[in-house]
Amino acid sequence: MDLSVSPEDLAFREMIGHEIAALVPADIKARVDNLQHPEREDFIRWQAILDQRGWAAPAWPAEYGGPGWSPLQRVYFEEACFLAGAPRQIPQINMIGPVLQKFGTEEQKKRYLPKIPTLQEWWCQGYSEPSSGSDLASLRTKAVRKGDQYIINGQKIWTSWAHWSDYMFCLVRTSDEGRPQEGITFLLIDMKTPGITIRPIQSLDGAHDVNEVFFENAEVPCENVVLAENKGWTVAKFLLQAERTEIAGLGQSKRLLQFAERTADRLEESGIPVQRLQAFRTRLDSLRIDLKVHEWTLMRVIAADDNDPRAPSASVLKLCGTDLLEQLSTLLMDMGGPSGLVYDAAARAGRSEQEPPYGYAANGAAATYLEFRKSGIVGGSTEIQKNLIYRETVNRLGAL
Repeated sequence: MDLSVSPEDLAFREMIGHEIAALVPADIKARVDNLQHPEREDFIRWQAILDQRGWAAPAWPAEYGGPGWSPLQRVYFEEACFLAGAPRQIPQINMIGPVLQKFGTEEQKKRYLPKIPTLQEWWCQGYSEPSSGSDLASLRTKAVRKGDQYIINGQKIWTSWAHWSDYMFCLVRTSDEGRPQEGITFLLIDMKTPGITIRPIQSLDGAHDVNEVFFENAEVPCENVVLAENKGWTVAKFLLQAERTEIAGLGQSKRLLQFAERTADRLEESGIPVQRLQAFRTRLDSLRIDLKVHEWTLMRVIAADDNDPRAPSASVLKLCGTDLLEQLSTLLMDMGGPSGLVYDAAARAGRSEQEPPYGYAANGAAATYLEFRKSGIVGGSTEIQKNLIYRETVNRLGAL
């Protein structure tokens, strides 16, 4: 396991940091820096800017129009985007793209890949169901074959950006025989298909990112199957493993730390009592150390061979990243004091004509705190991650 960083990688990190900082439009950066929600058009505009540089799909190989970056270079790119005030890149770009590149037919690749990086066609992920979250193999959304169509009935939930999406990559049950994983199929679904209903879910912070999606006799062509019928579990596992660095949330944590540091500086300028300021500075120092440890853990994952029993797992990254996001958002809330409790959802969404009483940044503190309460559930709950870490640790110790 080689954790050294080459001079070329360091030069890339410096270059990409300067380039991204110069590319982010001022109005988008202002919304992000004020903890406001970017609009749909912000995401599309930012992807178009990245596409001009060939950076719109950072995890894609050059063969399919991506930059062909190494995992470490992708980490540096993500870091640069978060620190420069760019919108979070829609993760489905680097999920469905590699899946189609590996398992898709030539017709599927030709049809779908060109429009994914620029969000000309927006994709959402149809995995979770009301009774199938951590135990994804228990999903019940049914697909019954009838001629050259599948008839879909069921429900998906927590579907991010379904209301903005043109297509969904979806896991459906096509067989009840054998192990539950053996009867799952990976299907591409046009969201304009009759029989699909989208119902919004408003989050605690007032945002509308996630949705319920209902299927009632929705007809989907059999040609939209990826790999083969009842082989969806193979595709699903690849998708979840394809981007091991995304789940770490490193860039997002660095952005929150950056914001907390600016907040501490403003508190000092405002004449906050020294003892209270020092308490915040001490917590910041502790979080900087934790963040550096998390970064080096990520480097170990990137550098390790897949069969190296000493390598930390993606579950460790998820658990540590979740903890950091929760601690940082709690610190922001505490720094805000009474003013941090004031929250106007319309102002955070950019729909208010008046600035909140304590400014946009203070207005977003409570919402950010509420937003990251979900981080212990998204992408696999904390409890499930701990179980996975235990099992992997036992297996790795046995391999040493």
